Amino acid sequence: MMPTSRRAAALGLLALLLAGACTVPGTGSNRSPSPAASSSRTSSPSATASAIPSQSPSPAPVAGSYGVLVSPLSNSSYTVSLVGIDGRVVASQVANTPGTVTCAGTAAGLVPPPVSTSNTRVYFMDALGVVRYLAPNGDAGQAITLPIGPARRSLFAVSPDDALMAVVVVDFASGGATTNLYMYQLQPGGSKPLLFQQSGAYALWPTGWHGSTSLVLAKVPACTQGGGFGCCGPQEFHVVDPRTAVRRFTVGSPTCVPAGAPSPAGVVCENPSNPQVATIDDWTGAQTGGFPIGAPTTAILSPDGKLVAVVADTPPTTIFPTSVAVSLAACGWIDNAHLLSGGDAQHQPSVGNVITGQVVPVAALGDCAGRVPGGL
Repeated sequence: MMPTSRRAAALGLLALLLAGACTVPGTGSNRSPSPAASSSRTSSPSATASAIPSQSPSPAPVAGSYGVLVSPLSNSSYTVSLVGIDGRVVASQVANTPGTVTCAGTAAGLVPPPVSTSNTRVYFMDALGVVRYLAPNGDAGQAITLPIGPARRSLFAVSPDDALMAVVVVDFASGGATTNLYMYQLQPGGSKPLLFQQSGAYALWPTGWHGSTSLVLAKVPACTQGGGFGCCGPQEFHVVDPRTAVRRFTVGSPTCVPAGAPSPAGVVCENPSNPQVATIDDWTGAQTGGFPIGAPTTAILSPDGKLVAVVADTPPTTIFPTSVAVSLAACGWIDNAHLLSGGDAQHQPSVGNVITGQVVPVAALGDCAGRVPGGL
């Protein structure tokens, strides 16, 4: 089994967690919310945001695909870099790192990297809650300001067309958190209805959009007091209606633990009690394939769902079903033919071609945090 640090990087900084009990809609069964929950679909004065539409013009179309690297969030600032399939860094920006959050000082509050991608941009949040954007052509600006504080964090996922931003505002407390899911419209006069609210031991992470009509949320423990395998990441993914938060599908279960970063085609799952075989599940929760894996490890599905990068602790990464080996430790796909690996001062990031096997270095540091075009 690979070490926690490498596994987290290959998940786009999302580790694995075994599934457990849950409620509706973001952390529960497939039941729809009760009509009595309609009171949760109103604005909350405790979670406000300000859009800056004049500084967020309509983005230009993007030709090609780009990977996103984010440098360590343990420093006072972090760098977001857009990387082409040729390994070239086409654009980068630095932001002040949001502060850490705790569950009343008794445990660490768990949050993903403050990054999301659309079909044209990468969005990232600074220490004041300002969400900025950066495009491959260098266009940059501010999109919105979200609630943030010592015990509060806003998590977000931008729709592929840059029109909507799903925002989860998490208020951490002893033993858990209160989660509020909003839908912000990123245009002048846009609204921000509250779609869902819950409190408990689990929180939601807005992971991405499947097309323009489904939002994917990850069910994650709110707090942790330690590390190790299964401590700090998604148990399962919930596909919900972005207008109502009603759950449509659940992807993942105690016998189908997500094994890598999700893709537009779905996610690779592993069964902890039978680690010899991995399966591929689409965004309806249906199994679409499977392959022998031998032991629990990170496995990342290509955007078109035809290939799986099986990642070992050290290079190479093996591509299923072609059995091609690429000399890098992948953390994500850029497109259907190119893998991206993260790295630090000792291990330089790189881009690998899964057809030719060619690997080129990347002049940036960090771990994978998505791709442009975005979407799941």
